[in-house]
Amino acid sequence: MIGADLPFRRDFVRVNTRVARPAIVPELALHLADPATPIWALSEDELKSLGLPPPYWCYAWAGGQALARYLLDHPQEVAGRRAIDFATGSGVVAIAAVKAGAADVLASDIDPFCEAALGLNAEINAVSLAYTSGDLLAGPSPAADLILAGDVWYRGELAQDVMAWLKAARAAGARVLLGDPGRIHFPKDGVVQLAEYAVPTIGALEGADVMRAVVWELA
Repeated sequence: MIGADLPFRRDFVRVNTRVARPAIVPELALHLADPATPIWALSEDELKSLGLPPPYWCYAWAGGQALARYLLDHPQEVAGRRAIDFATGSGVVAIAAVKAGAADVLASDIDPFCEAALGLNAEINAVSLAYTSGDLLAGPSPAADLILAGDVWYRGELAQDVMAWLKAARAAGARVLLGDPGRIHFPKDGVVQLAEYAVPTIGALEGADVMRAVVWELA
């Protein structure tokens, strides 16, 4: 199924989600999963048997919501700038960046189903942005004024690789904004807090009904 063409993947997203508005960014509408949607009931083993990676694209994760909220509330942070949304997932951060006035947004994710979800979500929010499925960690960051990364510190080795890449982008001149709800692998040093939000979540997914999500800048 991984190699299925884009129309198939778009149909898969439609069937397995419903359009909803994230808790703290109700200005946006996204195709999201919840306990009433088919994909919710699939176990990790069942997903693997279908050739599917974990469907990170069908949730508006707390760190991403916080970063999206921050951009919508502080459009001066992104207006007129070239932005990259790393590991875009549903595209909540990328779409918020466009809504806040970014001159150009590149959404990046290696999961092919993100392309389908992002495309559908961009359409229902009436925004235009670019997408790449390339592994950005394999080389230096494309030219950008601003790098955005929401809720990507869920695995140790990946977290280290992401931070090394983000630090290199920062050293090359890009500003880097991060959204995180206290994931265990988030770095404790070299970041400056910009904002904090209480984000309602699905308790069965996160183990908490509300998470404290913080927006940080990489120093």
